[in-house]
Amino acid sequence: MKRNILSFSFLLLALAGCIGCSSKSTSKESKTARPLDKIQGKALVMTETMTDAAMNAGGQSVYLIDGLHRYRLFFNTATDVAAGKEYVAEGIYAQKAIDEIGDPDQGKNGYPLPDSCERVVHMAWSGLALDIAAGDAEVLCEKIKRYPARGIFLVKRLEPAPAATAKAEEPKKEEGEEENIPEISVPPEKERAALIEGPAALPAPLWNPAGGTVSCKLIINQEGKVSELQTGNQLCESVPWSQFRFQPPVQRRKPVKVKTEVEVRFEPRK
Repeated sequence: MKRNILSFSFLLLALAGCIGCSSKSTSKESKTARPLDKIQGKALVMTETMTDAAMNAGGQSVYLIDGLHRYRLFFNTATDVAAGKEYVAEGIYAQKAIDEIGDPDQGKNGYPLPDSCERVVHMAWSGLALDIAAGDAEVLCEKIKRYPARGIFLVKRLEPAPAATAKAEEPKKEEGEEENIPEISVPPEKERAALIEGPAALPAPLWNPAGGTVSCKLIINQEGKVSELQTGNQLCESVPWSQFRFQPPVQRRKPVKVKTEVEVRFEPRK
């Protein structure tokens, strides 16, 4: 009888331990879970490269273009995408998730950290075989190291944008209207005086913790907005250009586009 009671007590303790382990595991998983990111834009389909195919299930090389932002899409399964069509993608914006994970050394030991890449892959595509997940994480790190400011999006769901939420096309211009707007070159110091709105400084990204001042070549359209970047400088590509406004440029009382350079300062990370 005593032996049965001891056995039963041991069984209860073991069961309680298992429940405790399970709850800790669930708690740990809940802490690493995050809401899915969502982006919308027009699809640009390009020729696949071998390195892209390694992390794209052998499918197409796809970007979503949203204004000046270009997001490189990676898929866990081969997905057909129609060029020029507008899509909504849900998944994990890799650089954003990596920055949220954080780095105690503030990027001084390189960006991104391999562990962060692995965690991001698992956030997007849980249940991957270990060797496949490790391979995806390695490719992800390689891509981000090369172009840290060019967004990589790990797609969980991709659907055509609903007609009600698809971005309206720009009003049709008269034939030749856009082409007839001349483009002029303006010195940086003169264009600086035309700045109406824009951040005085930006925090340095994790991948360039030292920060500094960078000069960015760009085009300002007739509305005073940055419409095109003419540089591959990664700090320039990371600038939120939608926050900048300039006086609408005119010449002889007619609208023009301006080709110029704008300096942006990045505060070093502490």
